[in-house]
Amino acid sequence: MWYVDYYHKGKRRTRAISKSKRIAELVLKDIEVKIAKEEHLGIQETGKTLFSSFAEKYLDYSKANKMPLSSRRDIINLKHLTDYFKNYYLHELKPEIIEKYKAERLEKVEPASVNRELATLKHLYTKAIEWGYNIENPAKRVKLLREPSGRIRYLEKDEIKRLLDTCASHIKPIVVVALNTGMRRGEILNLKWQDISLKNRTIAIRNSKSHEARTLPMNDDVFDALKKIPKNGEFVFMWNGNKIADIKNAFNNAVKRANIKNFHFHDLRHTFASYLAMDGFNLMTIQKLLGHKDIKMTMRYSHLSESNLKDAVQRLVTIW
Repeated sequence: MWYVDYYHKGKRRTRAISKSKRIAELVLKDIEVKIAKEEHLGIQETGKTLFSSFAEKYLDYSKANKMPLSSRRDIINLKHLTDYFKNYYLHELKPEIIEKYKAERLEKVEPASVNRELATLKHLYTKAIEWGYNIENPAKRVKLLREPSGRIRYLEKDEIKRLLDTCASHIKPIVVVALNTGMRRGEILNLKWQDISLKNRTIAIRNSKSHEARTLPMNDDVFDALKKIPKNGEFVFMWNGNKIADIKNAFNNAVKRANIKNFHFHDLRHTFASYLAMDGFNLMTIQKLLGHKDIKMTMRYSHLSESNLKDAVQRLVTIW
């Protein structure tokens, strides 16, 4: 019996190969080529990489590099993907296999959910390629499903007053900030005093969903709300000496006491953007304030500014 003897990543390895010296020599040469590809070209061998194994590696990346909410969504999406693709090796997934997954998932969940799962799958393969796996991204050739228009629920002015009147003291300034800046819940709860400049009346958002920093101006309501908060720690919003991590129950209770129907915290962001659109501000301004990467996300508010288009055309009468 002929053996091959080689070193890989600092460890000596010996394997029994064949009774033929020629075959053993060929195997050793193949091993040496694969090691050279990995060490010098960064090319990983994928033949023995199960999808489920790489999904765990991707999840570690997600937890370390993404916002908590995005990471939690990856956990959910990867569970569905892994349940379906767990017996496939990474290189075996083809567009037609993913199309079958898409069709079967569509029987159980809405198109938006399927699209979020496909987006996770696509990014998983993008990272695999970046990390040196010699594969193609099969998800790139799979079209996303058409989604219905996004839900927009915003508060009427009397509802805003009722909500603020029923908020518990520790969440009222959070709601004020959301209504007047359009910031996401995670962005607000993660604010630190170093991000706040009362002198310049600005709020710096360093860790956003889009991974792009932005600076927002404070209006008088935000300034007054923040000015009253004592600095008892690193974070702006604290309760009983601890950072406020979740306000879901407190917010839902306030909504219920205010007798407001079908309203979630994220709709405060919609309220902010909707009133800007109805007051005639252009979509580029709203996009910048909301931190949208793509103007398509902001276009959902375009119908609210249609009345201003009539005003703009009518104004020509006074110009000409």
